[in-house]
Amino acid sequence: MSDKPAELLTPDAAGVERAATLLRAGAPVAVPTETVYGLAARADDAAAVAAIYRAKGRPDFNPLILHVPDIPAARALAEFDDRAERLAQAFWPGPLTLVLPLRPDAAITPAVTAGLPTIALRCPAHPLMRAVLTAAGLPLAAPSANRSGAVSPTSAAHVATSLGGRIPAILDGGTCESGVESTIVALRADGSWQLLRHGPVPQGALAALLGRSPVSLTDARIEAPGQLASHYSPGKPLRLQATSADTDEYWIGFGPLPGDTSLSATGDLAEAAARLYAALHLAAAAPQPRVAVAPVPEEGVGAAINDRLRRAAAG
Repeated sequence: MSDKPAELLTPDAAGVERAATLLRAGAPVAVPTETVYGLAARADDAAAVAAIYRAKGRPDFNPLILHVPDIPAARALAEFDDRAERLAQAFWPGPLTLVLPLRPDAAITPAVTAGLPTIALRCPAHPLMRAVLTAAGLPLAAPSANRSGAVSPTSAAHVATSLGGRIPAILDGGTCESGVESTIVALRADGSWQLLRHGPVPQGALAALLGRSPVSLTDARIEAPGQLASHYSPGKPLRLQATSADTDEYWIGFGPLPGDTSLSATGDLAEAAARLYAALHLAAAAPQPRVAVAPVPEEGVGAAINDRLRRAAAG
């Protein structure tokens, strides 16, 4: 690691080319996506992927999401069936990750999948991330650009605060639109499917397209990011469903409950998702030693918000 601050790259052709040059050389670079900022590295180089784990302090049993520019690039890495094709056609580019059987000839290092026979693939929608994928000419492994288990970053400033001198560069794309990580779906060989992580694509939309409800998770196997019980922590005890706050609590409000900051004063769940991690970053920096969060409805993207909050509280 270095004490030198990360180079802040501009959101233009020069910044994209600089990011691509670093990535081709095996260095990790923080890049914006429509969900959160990712810490990208070339997926065919074990040393480059190891640099992600090292910068994040990430457990090596936790696999990484691989980002690709289009469906043909995904087909070269995973076994696509009719269900995968339908989901990709409907939701890519966008915030949906598919966990599929890994092709035996996939040109990636085993560290990306943590040795599993499956691979997590996403085709991102953010124009800067798509430009970097095209310029680098490589599939990129890219988990969230923060220390493992901590609050995910939705701005370049969040990345700089979390990773400091641990990475060489950050491509500044402003604030992320969705604000929570992608929905993750695993398609099983028996025709069933499982929801491994809630996200911007709701379960109902997936079930409607696949024609059946998901099968419940029955084991503790980690197949994709965001499945750890403790994650997204602001580093302080966090209390959920709080309709008021104690004097030693920083209160994150929602709707009619204003708090010290609010996820959405109007009760808009999309706005709440976009502001979630920024609010947790504010809570982490606040003088109060504890955090309270107002109730958020368990509907639509609210399921993803509550999933992240429960994991943050577990931490």
